[in-house]
Amino acid sequence: MPHTLVIVAALIVLVLLLSWLVPSGEFQRMEKLLPDGGRLKVPVDGTYQQLPKTYLGLHTLFLAPIKGFLDGAGLISFLLIIGGSFGIFQETGAVEQGIKRLTVHVRRHPWLETLFIPVLMTVFSLAGAVFGMAEELIPLVLIFIALARALGYDSIVGTAIPFLGAAAGFACAFFNPFTVGVAQGIAGVPIYSGLAYRVGAWVVATGVVITYVMVYAARIKKHPELSPVRDLDLARESHASGPGDAWNTTHILALLTFLGALILLVYGVLKHHWYLEPIAALFLGMGILIGLISRMGPSDIARHFVTGAKDMVGVVFIVACARALLVIANDARIMDTLLLYGSSAIKVLPKAMTAQVMFLLQCGINFFIHSGTSQAALTMPVLAPLSDLVGITRQTCVYSFALSELINPILPTSAVTMGVLGAAKIPWERWARWFLPLMLILVALAFLLLVPPTLLFHWGPV
Repeated sequence: MPHTLVIVAALIVLVLLLSWLVPSGEFQRMEKLLPDGGRLKVPVDGTYQQLPKTYLGLHTLFLAPIKGFLDGAGLISFLLIIGGSFGIFQETGAVEQGIKRLTVHVRRHPWLETLFIPVLMTVFSLAGAVFGMAEELIPLVLIFIALARALGYDSIVGTAIPFLGAAAGFACAFFNPFTVGVAQGIAGVPIYSGLAYRVGAWVVATGVVITYVMVYAARIKKHPELSPVRDLDLARESHASGPGDAWNTTHILALLTFLGALILLVYGVLKHHWYLEPIAALFLGMGILIGLISRMGPSDIARHFVTGAKDMVGVVFIVACARALLVIANDARIMDTLLLYGSSAIKVLPKAMTAQVMFLLQCGINFFIHSGTSQAALTMPVLAPLSDLVGITRQTCVYSFALSELINPILPTSAVTMGVLGAAKIPWERWARWFLPLMLILVALAFLLLVPPTLLFHWGPV
């Protein structure tokens, strides 16, 4: 497989070619008040107009990634600061010593190891379902990789515990304000209605993901040579620091500082709706404080910060190129046209297939737009009225949108996916090969979960 950056660059070329073939057009937009008091500009169904064709030149191949850097400046800064702060944290040795002690404790109580994967993944799934945890989990990946490897698993298991746990909850959310809340508000559906079915579906989807990870983890623990990242994990061991200082007060204080940052993170997200900037500031402060607690000089703190940030540079380039895809689609004014084509095709399908095709259409749009709020703003004003015409409820239309998030962990254009893999130092192509069977299972599950709302009952405000 080629380098991930080469794959994303090839996608830029394909989208540019697509922009030459697809007509330019747009919907009129209006401002809509959201349940949380925010405002979004959303398309008005039935107002699409074709525009004079906008042709982008070949220079766009070089200009779009630069615009991608500028468009994604907040996320790029977040990734670099997270990498730098954890570079300081790892240098203290507190993570390594703390995990060694925790591993010894877990191995003394085998039942704790049995609960390790399902309990932690359930917690992360709840975080995704309730407040939409996504970028917030990137700093935790390194911790869970180290813990998983200490227990005899590989770095894929350590990555999957927080990442896939949160992803399952995010897609099958019952309270997530960034997907369910916004989409239902735009579609004119009672906020957080359909709760009983959503909770049941969340249990099923989370159980499927946990089972897949546990089966894989058990196989890798028994046969570690089967791991697709075996060579990378062996390289981690060869480059790992030596024994270092024994467990001491400095390690304890560093870990307590990290724990305090996590508690403050959860409080800030739930209470004050923190996003990238305040979270990045929190971890920057955490990294500096941990460096001072560990008696590092200012130059040492700066040096370790830069070293940690360097590890995220490859991810930053991929994020910028992924943003370039949306830049091209917007500059060529083809996004609304693609949405119109997709919705027009849905109209001619049998009712039994409508929700599933809506789901696939949302998956295609998800390739370009990874913000749940932005995707809801783009698609719900068009697809919600369409659902009235084809005989399915708007609630089902909203659910088909939410479930499309199940494919996010394989998308090389997803900033969260690439941020997680960058922190984990796992090449996208290896992760994609491992995740693909699970993704196909989850797509089949999404098809099944959409059958009862489509054929058997109408969702009420329950």
